[in-house]
Amino acid sequence: MSGGLLEARDEEERASLIEQGRLLFARPCQFIFAAQRIDQLPEPRLPEIALCGRSNVGKSSLVNALTGQNSLARVSNTPGRTKQLNFFELGGRLVLVDMPGYGYAQAARSVKEDWQGLMFNFLRGRPNLRRVVLLLDARIETKASDRAAMELLSEAAVAFQIVLTKADDTKPGWLEQRQKEAAALVKKYTAAHPLVITTSSETGLGIPELRAELASLAEPAAP
Repeated sequence: MSGGLLEARDEEERASLIEQGRLLFARPCQFIFAAQRIDQLPEPRLPEIALCGRSNVGKSSLVNALTGQNSLARVSNTPGRTKQLNFFELGGRLVLVDMPGYGYAQAARSVKEDWQGLMFNFLRGRPNLRRVVLLLDARIETKASDRAAMELLSEAAVAFQIVLTKADDTKPGWLEQRQKEAAALVKKYTAAHPLVITTSSETGLGIPELRAELASLAEPAAP
Protein backbone atom coordinates (compact mmCIF):
# COMPACT_ATOMS: atom_id res chain seq x y z
CA MET A 1 0.00 0.00 0.00
CA SER A 2 1.39 3.41 -0.97
CA GLY A 3 2.09 6.16 1.53
CA GLY A 4 0.34 8.85 -0.50
CA LEU A 5 1.49 11.93 -2.35
CA LEU A 6 3.41 13.47 0.56
CA GLU A 7 5.76 10.50 0.59
CA ALA A 8 6.43 10.57 -3.14
CA ARG A 9 10.17 10.97 -3.64
CA ASP A 10 10.08 12.50 -7.11
CA GLU A 11 7.80 13.42 -10.01
CA GLU A 12 7.98 9.91 -11.41
CA GLU A 13 6.65 8.39 -8.19
CA ARG A 14 4.02 11.11 -7.94
CA ALA A 15 2.88 10.37 -11.50
CA SER A 16 2.69 6.68 -10.61
CA LEU A 17 0.44 7.43 -7.62
CA ILE A 18 -1.79 9.63 -9.79
CA GLU A 19 -2.09 6.77 -12.29
CA GLN A 20 -2.93 4.28 -9.53
CA GLY A 21 -5.70 6.61 -8.43
CA ARG A 22 -7.01 6.95 -11.97
CA LEU A 23 -7.09 3.19 -12.45
CA LEU A 24 -8.89 2.56 -9.16
CA PHE A 25 -11.57 5.15 -9.82
CA ALA A 26 -12.05 3.88 -13.35
CA ARG A 27 -13.37 0.66 -11.82
CA PRO A 28 -17.10 0.17 -11.20
CA CYS A 29 -18.50 2.02 -8.20
CA GLN A 30 -21.94 1.20 -6.90
CA PHE A 31 -24.24 2.03 -4.02
CA ILE A 32 -24.38 -0.94 -1.66
CA PHE A 33 -25.95 0.14 1.62
CA ALA A 34 -27.64 2.89 3.62
CA ALA A 35 -27.88 3.19 7.40
CA GLN A 36 -29.82 5.63 9.55
CA ARG A 37 -28.84 4.02 12.86
CA ILE A 38 -25.62 2.58 14.18
CA ASP A 39 -27.17 -0.89 14.49
CA GLN A 40 -27.88 -0.89 10.76
CA LEU A 41 -24.25 -0.63 9.67
CA PRO A 42 -22.95 -3.29 7.27
CA GLU A 43 -20.25 -5.70 8.39
CA PRO A 44 -16.81 -4.10 8.08
CA ARG A 45 -14.94 -5.62 5.13
CA LEU A 46 -12.96 -3.31 2.90
CA PRO A 47 -11.10 -0.14 3.91
CA GLU A 48 -13.53 2.77 4.23
CA ILE A 49 -13.14 6.47 3.51
CA ALA A 50 -15.85 8.74 4.90
CA LEU A 51 -16.74 12.08 3.34
CA CYS A 52 -17.94 14.66 5.81
CA GLY A 53 -18.92 18.32 5.51
CA ARG A 54 -21.50 21.03 5.97
CA SER A 55 -24.78 20.63 4.16
CA ASN A 56 -24.44 21.82 0.56
CA VAL A 57 -20.63 21.75 0.64
CA GLY A 58 -20.61 19.64 -2.53
CA LYS A 59 -20.11 16.11 -1.18
CA SER A 60 -22.34 14.42 -3.75
CA SER A 61 -20.80 16.39 -6.62
CA LEU A 62 -17.33 15.39 -5.43
CA VAL A 63 -18.26 11.69 -5.22
CA ASN A 64 -19.64 11.90 -8.75
CA ALA A 65 -16.51 13.68 -10.00
CA LEU A 66 -14.18 11.16 -8.37
CA THR A 67 -15.99 8.18 -9.86
CA GLY A 68 -16.92 9.78 -13.19
CA GLN A 69 -20.53 8.72 -12.60
CA ASN A 70 -22.75 11.77 -12.73
CA SER A 71 -25.72 10.19 -11.01
CA LEU A 72 -24.01 7.94 -8.47
CA ALA A 73 -24.59 10.26 -5.52
CA ARG A 74 -27.72 12.39 -5.47
CA VAL A 75 -27.03 16.10 -5.83
CA SER A 76 -29.64 18.18 -4.04
CA ASN A 77 -30.27 21.91 -3.84
CA THR A 78 -31.95 21.32 -0.49
CA PRO A 79 -29.32 21.38 2.29
CA GLY A 80 -29.76 18.72 4.94
CA ARG A 81 -31.45 16.23 2.65
CA THR A 82 -29.03 13.38 3.24
CA LYS A 83 -29.91 11.95 6.65
CA GLN A 84 -28.14 8.61 6.49
CA LEU A 85 -24.78 7.00 5.90
CA ASN A 86 -24.57 5.92 2.25
CA PHE A 87 -21.98 3.27 1.33
CA PHE A 88 -20.48 2.96 -2.17
CA GLU A 89 -18.14 0.09 -3.08
CA LEU A 90 -15.34 0.91 -5.51
CA GLY A 91 -13.90 -1.92 -7.57
CA GLY A 92 -13.89 -4.40 -4.69
CA ARG A 93 -11.02 -2.48 -3.05
CA LEU A 94 -12.48 0.52 -1.23
CA VAL A 95 -15.76 1.77 0.23
CA LEU A 96 -16.73 5.45 0.15
CA VAL A 97 -19.11 6.54 2.90
CA ASP A 98 -21.19 9.65 2.26
CA MET A 99 -21.98 11.02 5.73
CA PRO A 100 -24.94 13.23 6.66
CA GLY A 101 -24.26 16.93 6.22
CA TYR A 102 -24.05 19.11 9.30
CA GLY A 103 -24.60 22.76 10.15
CA TYR A 104 -27.84 23.38 8.28
CA ALA A 105 -29.53 26.21 10.21
CA GLN A 106 -33.08 25.14 9.40
CA ALA A 107 -32.66 21.51 10.46
CA ALA A 108 -34.58 20.64 13.60
CA ARG A 109 -32.47 20.44 16.76
CA SER A 110 -33.43 16.78 17.28
CA VAL A 111 -32.29 15.95 13.75
CA LYS A 112 -28.99 17.74 14.28
CA GLU A 113 -28.43 15.78 17.49
CA ASP A 114 -29.28 12.52 15.75
CA TRP A 115 -26.79 13.29 12.98
CA GLN A 116 -24.04 14.19 15.39
CA GLY A 117 -24.66 11.07 17.47
CA LEU A 118 -24.66 8.82 14.41
CA MET A 119 -21.47 10.41 13.06
CA PHE A 120 -19.61 10.12 16.37
CA ASN A 121 -20.66 6.52 16.99
CA PHE A 122 -19.71 5.56 13.44
CA LEU A 123 -16.36 7.34 13.58
CA ARG A 124 -15.41 5.99 16.98
CA GLY A 125 -16.42 2.38 16.42
CA ARG A 126 -15.62 1.58 12.79
CA PRO A 127 -12.46 -0.59 12.75
CA ASN A 128 -11.91 -0.39 8.98
CA LEU A 129 -12.30 3.39 8.69
CA ARG A 130 -9.01 4.62 7.24
CA ARG A 131 -9.63 8.34 6.96
CA VAL A 132 -12.31 11.03 6.94
CA VAL A 133 -12.24 13.53 4.11
CA LEU A 134 -13.48 16.77 5.66
CA LEU A 135 -14.84 19.09 3.00
CA LEU A 136 -14.66 22.87 3.45
CA ASP A 137 -16.32 25.26 1.01
CA ALA A 138 -13.57 27.38 -0.58
CA ARG A 139 -16.01 30.22 -1.24
CA ILE A 140 -16.77 31.02 2.39
CA GLU A 141 -14.98 31.27 5.71
CA THR A 142 -14.63 28.28 7.99
CA LYS A 143 -17.80 28.04 10.07
CA ALA A 144 -18.17 27.20 13.75
CA SER A 145 -19.80 23.91 12.71
CA ASP A 146 -16.67 23.03 10.69
CA ARG A 147 -14.49 23.60 13.72
CA ALA A 148 -16.90 21.56 15.84
CA ALA A 149 -16.57 18.72 13.31
CA MET A 150 -12.78 18.86 13.65
CA GLU A 151 -13.12 18.68 17.42
CA LEU A 152 -15.49 15.72 17.02
CA LEU A 153 -13.01 13.94 14.76
CA SER A 154 -10.16 14.64 17.16
CA GLU A 155 -12.22 13.40 20.12
CA ALA A 156 -13.01 10.22 18.20
CA ALA A 157 -9.27 9.87 17.39
CA VAL A 158 -9.98 9.60 13.67
CA ALA A 159 -7.50 10.75 11.03
CA PHE A 160 -9.00 13.37 8.74
CA GLN A 161 -7.88 15.27 5.66
CA ILE A 162 -9.15 18.72 4.70
CA VAL A 163 -10.31 19.11 1.11
CA LEU A 164 -11.46 22.49 -0.21
CA THR A 165 -14.41 22.32 -2.63
CA LYS A 166 -15.91 24.65 -5.25
CA ALA A 167 -12.57 26.34 -5.95
CA ASP A 168 -13.75 27.31 -9.44
CA ASP A 169 -16.22 29.76 -7.89
CA THR A 170 -13.66 31.80 -5.93
CA LYS A 171 -11.38 34.75 -6.67
CA PRO A 172 -7.65 33.88 -6.65
CA GLY A 173 -6.84 36.10 -3.67
CA TRP A 174 -9.65 34.62 -1.61
CA LEU A 175 -8.72 31.06 -2.57
CA GLU A 176 -5.14 31.64 -1.46
CA GLN A 177 -6.43 32.97 1.85
CA ARG A 178 -8.62 29.89 2.33
CA GLN A 179 -5.70 27.60 1.53
CA LYS A 180 -3.54 29.33 4.14
CA GLU A 181 -6.35 29.07 6.68
CA ALA A 182 -6.75 25.36 5.99
CA ALA A 183 -3.00 24.83 6.35
CA ALA A 184 -3.14 26.57 9.74
CA LEU A 185 -6.05 24.36 10.85
CA VAL A 186 -4.08 21.25 9.91
CA LYS A 187 -1.31 22.27 12.29
CA LYS A 188 -3.81 22.74 15.12
CA TYR A 189 -5.13 19.18 15.12
CA THR A 190 -2.90 16.15 15.58
CA ALA A 191 -5.48 13.96 13.80
CA ALA A 192 -5.33 16.13 10.66
CA HIS A 193 -3.44 14.89 7.60
CA PRO A 194 -0.82 17.51 6.57
CA LEU A 195 -1.82 17.59 2.89
CA VAL A 196 -4.70 19.95 2.01
CA ILE A 197 -6.19 19.35 -1.45
CA THR A 198 -8.07 22.06 -3.35
CA THR A 199 -10.74 20.73 -5.69
CA SER A 200 -13.44 21.67 -8.16
CA SER A 201 -16.05 19.16 -9.30
CA GLU A 202 -16.75 21.45 -12.25
CA THR A 203 -13.23 21.79 -13.68
CA GLY A 204 -11.61 18.64 -12.27
CA LEU A 205 -9.06 20.61 -10.25
CA GLY A 206 -7.48 18.40 -7.59
CA ILE A 207 -9.53 15.33 -8.52
CA PRO A 208 -6.49 13.28 -9.72
CA GLU A 209 -4.61 14.13 -6.53
CA LEU A 210 -7.53 13.20 -4.29
CA ARG A 211 -7.99 9.93 -6.18
CA ALA A 212 -4.31 9.16 -5.60
CA GLU A 213 -4.61 9.83 -1.87
CA LEU A 214 -7.66 7.61 -1.50
CA ALA A 215 -6.12 4.85 -3.64
CA SER A 216 -3.17 4.73 -1.24
CA LEU A 217 -5.63 3.62 1.46
CA ALA A 218 -7.44 0.98 -0.61
CA GLU A 219 -7.08 -2.78 -0.45
CA PRO A 220 -4.04 -3.68 -2.60
CA ALA A 221 -4.85 -4.75 -6.13
CA ALA A 222 -4.78 -8.46 -6.80
CA PRO A 223 -1.53 -9.60 -8.49
